[in-house]
Amino acid sequence: MDAIAKPQGCTNFRLRRLNRMVSRHYDAHVAAAGLKTTQYSLLSNVLTLGPLRPVDLARAMNVDASTLTRNLKPMLAAGWLTQSEGPDARSRLIAITAEGRAKRAEAQRLWRAAQMELNAMLGTERVLALHQLIDDSIALLQRAGFEDQESNDE
Repeated sequence: MDAIAKPQGCTNFRLRRLNRMVSRHYDAHVAAAGLKTTQYSLLSNVLTLGPLRPVDLARAMNVDASTLTRNLKPMLAAGWLTQSEGPDARSRLIAITAEGRAKRAEAQRLWRAAQMELNAMLGTERVLALHQLIDDSIALLQRAGFEDQESNDE
């Protein structure tokens, strides 16, 4: 009688370990532009979606409002993003500045280099398979009622 293979160890631990390793790889590259990967992501989202309300940005990035506020502060202070009045007196809009566009373009070149290195280290086929497995797993968990909103900044 053949035994059915069962996962050994903790899936959470393995995913967190992989995430930390991959995050360090990207962070090391993007740091040359003076950014963290979370900041690069923020600039990219505002460039693509903006100007937009903070609540809409938080939703698009799957982070809670307090995390977004914390992450926005240094970006606003650096002059890469602006916050202005929205369509009504209570709302605000976040937009990217010319300096923010330049910083994002610099970081994007570094991010691409990080991605190419990761593809070379792991192999393109493995990266594609990993992406598919992750996307499928996210979809299954969402159907089961799990949310993918983060509540901390990285």
